[in-house]
Amino acid sequence: MSDEETVKDSNGTVLNDGDSVQVIKDLKVKGSSVTLKRGTIVKSIRLTSDLDEIEGRSDQVKGLVLKTCFVKKV
Repeated sequence: MSDEETVKDSNGTVLNDGDSVQVIKDLKVKGSSVTLKRGTIVKSIRLTSDLDEIEGRSDQVKGLVLKTCFVKKV
């Protein structure tokens, strides 16, 4: 992967498939009444074709798509 194709978290750390990330801000989940609280861990992320988005699952919500600017690598 070249530098332009690298997915990075809010701190600039490179993210890879299978990493765990932590939510850095309370986020409302569209289509649900659930709010992901700051500090929630999302395990086993998957990278998408969009460099600004990752897929993952938390205990509350399955099939999350998160912007990388709202997460940090654990």
